[in-house]
Amino acid sequence: MGNYKNYKVWEKSHELVLNVYTLTNTFPKSEQYNLISQMNRACVSIPTNIAEGCGRETQKEFIRFLYFASGSAHELDYLLLLASDLGYIESETSKDIISEIDEIKKMLASLINTIKSSLKT
Repeated sequence: MGNYKNYKVWEKSHELVLNVYTLTNTFPKSEQYNLISQMNRACVSIPTNIAEGCGRETQKEFIRFLYFASGSAHELDYLLLLASDLGYIESETSKDIISEIDEIKKMLASLINTIKSSLKT
């Protein structure tokens, strides 16, 4: 599994965290313990689960953590939709970040499939 920093999906998800934190800093303070907190936790969970999975003993465990990361990406996808519908995000900004999330979800799915294929041989 190796060093999590060697995975392009980890790098992209880390960049996403920085973008989401910058974005949520513009939200109303009344959302501090609600939407801001939930979005920040969901986005941090993506690279964190990739990193934690890399530290596990088996490929099957790594895959499990990649699924957790994927679940967090899906959660963040919805939370961005909600923030956009509430008027906290410009629709263009929302589309850009959702595009980043979609790319990360595809990368995670591809990595999971690659690892699963290697387990079958």
